[in-house]
Amino acid sequence: MPTPSTPPATLTGVVERIIFLNEDNHYTIAEFQPDQADPKSRPEAVTIVGPLPGVECGETLHLTGEWTRHAQHGAQFKVVSFRSELPASVYGIRKYLGSGLVPGIGKVYANKIVDAFGTDTFRVLSEESARLREVDGIGRKRAAAIKQAWDEKKAERELYIFLQTYGVTPSQCVKLVKQYGGQARQVLISEPYRVARDIDGIGFKTADRIAINLGFANDAPPRLDAGLIFALETLQEEGHTAYPESDLIDYAANLLETSAERLRARVQALVESAQVVRQPASVIQLPHNDRAERKIAEAVIRLERTASGLPPIKVDAALVWAQERAKIDFHELQRRAVKNALEHKFSILTGGPGSGKTTTLRALVDILKAKKARVHLAAPTGRAAQRLTETTGGFASTIHRLLKFDPAGGGFLANEDHPLATDFLVVDEASMLDTRLASALFQSVPTRAHLLLVGDVDQLPSVGAGNILKDLIAAGRAPVTRLEVIYRQQGQSSIVTVAHAINQGDPSLPPVVPDVASIPAWGDLAFVSAGSAEDCVRKVIELCTLFVPRHFPRLNPINDVQVLAPMHKGVAGVSNLNVQLQGALNGSSRGIRTPAGELRPGDKIIQLRNNYDKNLFNGDIGVVTAADGVTGTVEADFDGETHAFDRGDFGDLALAYCTSIHKAQGSEYPVVIIPLLKAHFMMLQRNLLYTGITRGRKKVFLVGEPAAYAMAVRNSEARQRLTHLKEKLGAL
Repeated sequence: MPTPSTPPATLTGVVERIIFLNEDNHYTIAEFQPDQADPKSRPEAVTIVGPLPGVECGETLHLTGEWTRHAQHGAQFKVVSFRSELPASVYGIRKYLGSGLVPGIGKVYANKIVDAFGTDTFRVLSEESARLREVDGIGRKRAAAIKQAWDEKKAERELYIFLQTYGVTPSQCVKLVKQYGGQARQVLISEPYRVARDIDGIGFKTADRIAINLGFANDAPPRLDAGLIFALETLQEEGHTAYPESDLIDYAANLLETSAERLRARVQALVESAQVVRQPASVIQLPHNDRAERKIAEAVIRLERTASGLPPIKVDAALVWAQERAKIDFHELQRRAVKNALEHKFSILTGGPGSGKTTTLRALVDILKAKKARVHLAAPTGRAAQRLTETTGGFASTIHRLLKFDPAGGGFLANEDHPLATDFLVVDEASMLDTRLASALFQSVPTRAHLLLVGDVDQLPSVGAGNILKDLIAAGRAPVTRLEVIYRQQGQSSIVTVAHAINQGDPSLPPVVPDVASIPAWGDLAFVSAGSAEDCVRKVIELCTLFVPRHFPRLNPINDVQVLAPMHKGVAGVSNLNVQLQGALNGSSRGIRTPAGELRPGDKIIQLRNNYDKNLFNGDIGVVTAADGVTGTVEADFDGETHAFDRGDFGDLALAYCTSIHKAQGSEYPVVIIPLLKAHFMMLQRNLLYTGITRGRKKVFLVGEPAAYAMAVRNSEARQRLTHLKEKLGAL
């Protein structure tokens, strides 16, 4: 955005060609012909970028924004706002009508109409549409259809102008028109806060800005009600599924700049209308969070109170058999974990890396398979499911695929009424379970089946709201086995020992080297010192492009190396590292420009949201196999399956040479590189560093400032998540 001291730039001209258009948010890249000051000269076309809803080739636009420079594509005009007018020149009119803007008029009829009426064309369309029949080939029906389409487009344009007058951005205009059609104006005038409930991507702040511009009072009940729900939704994004009423009122009063007394009355009104739920001890929840937690608690009690459907198993003899099969002696805690899983319908197994969880699970699965029990294995992510398959010898799937999401119905096919056909369900990486997914999962477990949750309780909590694994452990309704003995590489793994030291609050640094060339050949973890963010990025790239190929020639630097950053922004953040790593690892090929950057064949990409139609889920990693600039499509391979993406899908994809540590939960990689700087201080905490380091299977390289490592280890005060699951379990 232009700085306050610099007036915004303006540009007027005609849209020559649409290069890229995202149908969802109308982000557009177009070739634009500026007005010519000298009639004898024709200025060079320029590239304009930004949200331009409803704009077509041939339109005259008055643009406001700023000039920017793209590293690859040169000067561009970044549009902040625009005003469209119908083109006055015959050239512009011909191009406008021939663009397909008006149904019933293609290039052939556009030329005929403009040849007949010239610069008077638009007046004829608006005021004397019957004259269209003077054009060869246009009869009464076609003329009427053209007139109707013309008028509808005019109404749509007037609506956009109205919406933008009240602070609605062009991309938000598109969503409002899609949702309400011609009623959008009336909805905004009478119920502006309704849009925050109805439309994904338009929240309370936008609705509030519109309402205040329309004259709604600061303390109007609709504003206070919407603000309280918005406050709960904001707290939900921070991980909370419940919040004390008095704290919620204080939070919302500060947010809305109003009195706590007014809000207290509105909370009661929302409770009475069932828009929020008040729990004992005056805890407030959104209804879907209350319902999800109740379903989890009811499922736990249901499992506790019914007999097991497993065939008879002599547990001690089975453990001896499993030990002989594995050719190792199990630790007492491992034997206890297997025994708990077989003797209790619901149990929990937790422990850090190298503590023997995999050996324990393999023994359990071997015993169950030998007894012909139906065993299902699941994990929240594809990579975690794949690893579970490899380590146990059973078949594992993601939870979403196990429960079979139904796009038509908006829910899972496996549910309380149609449970899974299983005798024993094992769920790995259970620390990643958020409340809504856990609710669906627990409801799908058959009454006579067993459920075992496996996870590392010291990792980061789920991205979604809730703290399921910790809450279930704290509730004390299931036997919990915590494995604490380190087994991996007979205790010699630096990754494992450093991870456990971090967990215990020991800030002692792993071996520090001044540069990449000084990294010792032995050991699986090293800290490469960097004096600045720029130096950090250079050394990360050197590790990926030189060190790994030289020392680990069998590893693919793109697929087998994962950079994990604590933050998205900044020089050593996810966004910039992706651009730099793409240039270093895949700079020769050309691809398709998208709002998030260029996607090229060979790029590693990540899916950013669940797409049930494509059977792709948030966090899935793939590789671009083809990028067609002519058709505007991308093909990518995700775990052996090819998926096609068009321009409307590009907003769901991002480069994945570097991801956030949160996004890497549930995954393991041969080599992990973690940039760690004091500038990341907002995110530096013990469980974040612990989670990042434990993603590495063979090698972990920390790159940055040693002081940042100590800052993270000493910060054990991860913000507490407030939930109501434990209380619900205690009440049943």
